[in-house]
Amino acid sequence: MDNLNTLTRNQIDDARASAHGRSAHLFLHDGPLRQTVIALTAGSALDEHNSPPAASLQVLRGRVRLTGVAGQEELTAGQVTALPHERHGLLAVEDSAVLLTAVTKVAHRARGAAPVAAARG
Repeated sequence: MDNLNTLTRNQIDDARASAHGRSAHLFLHDGPLRQTVIALTAGSALDEHNSPPAASLQVLRGRVRLTGVAGQEELTAGQVTALPHERHGLLAVEDSAVLLTAVTKVAHRARGAAPVAAARG
């Protein structure tokens, strides 16, 4: 079992030691589910990239800005948001660590079919 506080500290330390000011550690990989702690030093960024079918971003420490999306949403420690289904980037306003939770593929549903969880309800 991983400890998010320890992963956060380690990734921020690694980002500070990196020439690029960033570090990432994929700590959970279960089928299409991925969870990664990403650390960025102040002013460092992840360039614009495509989004997986479903993803959320939770700020574990610091302050970050989603870029390339309308309004350039800024998030602080403790906040979580769904990632947009369009190209976006991430800029660290201060030394930061985020938890990226991503689902890399989703089952195709027949049009009008209820989601599995709703069908059980």
